[in-house]
This record gives sequence, C-alpha cells and structure tokens, in this order.
Amino acid sequence: MVKTGRPRYGSLQFSPRKKAKRQYAKVRFWADAKETKPLGFAGYKVGMIHVIATDTRKSSTTSGDQIAIPATIIECPPIKINSARFYKKKGYGREIAKEVFFKVEKELRRKIKTTPNEKELDQINPKEYSHITITVYTQPKLAGFGKKKPELFEVHLGGTDEEKLSFIKENKDKEIFLEQVLQENQYTDIHAVTKGKGTQGPVKRFGIGLKSHKSEKGRRAPGAMGGWIGQQHWMWKVPKAGQTGFHQRTEYNKQILKIMSPDDLPSKEYHKYGKLKSKIILVKGSVAGSKKRLIILTNAIRAKDKPSLPIIETIVV
Repeated sequence: MVKTGRPRYGSLQFSPRKKAKRQYAKVRFWADAKETKPLGFAGYKVGMIHVIATDTRKSSTTSGDQIAIPATIIECPPIKINSARFYKKKGYGREIAKEVFFKVEKELRRKIKTTPNEKELDQINPKEYSHITITVYTQPKLAGFGKKKPELFEVHLGGTDEEKLSFIKENKDKEIFLEQVLQENQYTDIHAVTKGKGTQGPVKRFGIGLKSHKSEKGRRAPGAMGGWIGQQHWMWKVPKAGQTGFHQRTEYNKQILKIMSPDDLPSKEYHKYGKLKSKIILVKGSVAGSKKRLIILTNAIRAKDKPSLPIIETIVV
C-alpha cells in the first residue's frame, strides 16, 4: 500500500521561529524558593551517553529490571558573582535602581569593562528595594575546551531580601559550586539555544510534502497562501522558508540522574569537546544545543512529585 499523505509536523507550539540574539539563553521566569541560594546554574554540553540502571518505579512494567537510559553530560565549572542588582517597582513591573559591581577579573574584562564599587554594598538598605538579584559569570578556562571569554547572565536568589543581601556579602569573592545549587534526583528546567541550521525551505523546516509529478513548477511551495482578491496578508501558520534552528527553547522537568567527578566516567575525553576537568551532571534524556554550548539549569517552575531515582550500575560511552 502506497502512503498518499500524512499530517504536517513542526509543532506550532514552538514560536517564534526566529534567530536567538546570543548563543546562550535568557531566563524570563524563576521559581520561588525559601532556601537562600542561587536558583540556577550553568554548564557546557559535552555529549550523550547511556547508562544501565535498575528501574525503581513501582508502577513501571520494567520495575526491578535493568534498563538502558539515555543521558546528557553537562560539565559545570564553578561560577562567580559579578554584580548585585537592586530593583524598585515601576508601573506594573520594576527597573534597576542600583547595581553594585565587584572586582573584575582578567577573563571577564574580555567581555565587559566596569568600575568596582563594592564599598557601596554596606550602605544598602534592603527595605528600600523590591527585588534583589545577582549577575554571575562562568569560568570556561576550567572546562575541557579552549575558551577564554566567559558568559555573563542574571540569576535570581531564594529567601528574603535580607538573606539575599547577606548571601551576596559572604560570597562576592568566592566561587559558587554546583552542589550548592542543584542536587541529585531533582527536576530542573533546561534553557538553551538549539543547533543552528540556517535558512531552510518549508520541507525541512515544517515537513510538508513535495508536490506531485507534473503539478506545477514550484515543487516546494506550501500550497494556498491566501485569498485571490484583496488578500495581501499571509497567515503565520502557513509554512514558509526561513530561519531554522538557533532558537531559544526551554525544556521542563528534566531529571538529574547523578552529580559526579570526571574520574567516575569510563572516559574523560569526548569527541568535539575535549578533556573534562570539572564536576559533571548527568541529565536524563537529550538536551537542546550543540556541543560546547552553554546550558542554563534552573529550579523547575512546574515541579512534579519527587521522581524515582534509578540505581545506576554501568555507564556506557
């Protein structure tokens, strides 16, 4: 039997299909937390492996059996605080009323040039502001590939404003490690920029079929674009050629299988990445983006009940 047609693919949920402004994501919403700590961390995508583990889900058909689980390795060097931001309410939103910068290291000067004014931190009264956050930067020199220029992004903190200010004063000259932010067997949201594929036609971009033999000259046209008379507007749902990939996307509720040292892996060196140097995190399933791309992991905003953690027995590269 010859298949004559099939439904189109390329979910309309993923919108807009436009090119991201930078190679790493901007987090627009953060989950609340009572514990005073950063609500997100960052790492570099290494690649995928699979682990052989014992299924501990009680309702699963493979409960108690060994199963193969696909997992993504993300290398997470420590991050450092660059500045503290103090917001005040404005209309329906808020704006930055004051920003206190700390010492700028050599690598960070490759990205920004600021004047440290950390002495002003002692004069801050948290009751005068509605919100307090920090900006942090990565240390790619501690990762497995030869990058020098760090990434800089904003991270929210948990706790009250007084506790946030106290945390900033204690950690302004220290490194923040992965274990301080994320734990094994918790759900996390992944913010990343997908692999870029450039400008593509509607067949690759939306999966529409080619026109049949001898139908028309334009074999890749998506069909009717609109009405004949007075219709000079195309619906956004009509599949057309355009930017494919390199979109900012968020994946919700990805389970953290394990936080471990590179020495615990069968291999410390990976194709198109390099040799692992810092702590790594195993995330269940795939993660958006190409190798070496920065992945931002945040506390899950749609967190489910605590997942069942499989008992990992073997890691297969």
